[in-house]
Amino acid sequence: MAKTVILRLENDVYDELRKAAVADRRPLATFIATAALTRIREAQFVSRGEMDEILGDDALVRRLKTGSQQARRRTGEFVA
Repeated sequence: MAKTVILRLENDVYDELRKAAVADRRPLATFIATAALTRIREAQFVSRGEMDEILGDDALVRRLKTGSQQARRRTGEFVA
């Protein structure tokens, strides 16, 4: 079931979002929800190219595996 969210936006922000929604042929609410989800997903996940670069770095992969093993055993140094 859909939820209602109230946003207070400055006029210039509202105008920019509205124009972008019109250009994208979407209702404003749909445009804002889609933009927010896209931003969250981009921040949480790496692209295929980034993952290939990570996996191609053997030293980094070894350090990641070691860190993962230490975390499971609750050993090693933890940085906050």
